[in-house]
Order: sequence, then C-alpha cells, then structure tokens
Amino acid sequence: MKSQKNEKFGLRSQLTRAAVSIPSNIAEGCSRNSEIEFKRFLEIAIGSLFEVETQLTISQELGFIESENLKPIFELLDKEAKMINSLINKIKYS
Repeated sequence: MKSQKNEKFGLRSQLTRAAVSIPSNIAEGCSRNSEIEFKRFLEIAIGSLFEVETQLTISQELGFIESENLKPIFELLDKEAKMINSLINKIKYS
C-alpha cells in the first residue's frame, strides 16, 4: 500500500502535468496551419482542464487540500473552460 506521502507526491505530479498541458496545448494548436487541428488541441486542453478539476477533487477528498481553498480555483477553471469552449465553437461554426 502506498504511503500518504507517496500518494500526495503522485497526485501533485499528475496535477502539475495536467495543469501545464492546458496552455501548452493551446499554444501548440495556435502554431498549426489548420483550424481543425487548432480545435483538436483546444479539445485536448479542455480534457486536461477537467483532469485538473478531478485531481483537485480527489486531493480534497483525501484531505490534502481544504475545500474552501478549492472554490476560487474551481471558479477560475470554470471561467477558463468557458473561454476555451467559446473559441472551439467559434472555430466550429466559422
């Protein structure tokens, strides 16, 4: 059985990777010459955003983070998801 310290480190590592993936995929998508490819990278970024949200929820359930500390983070994630989805829809319907 994993120790709590190892479990915390694993979650932190996954969380960092997913969080870095969001802007990285947006940037990579911007560099593509195709709107279809850009949209695909935006969709990957949304997936990473939901992964971050899930990992934060798991961290809270395991007692690694207090729920009151998550509210402003979830509000920012929701705002970011809306912006990315808006851009996806703009590309989809242009």
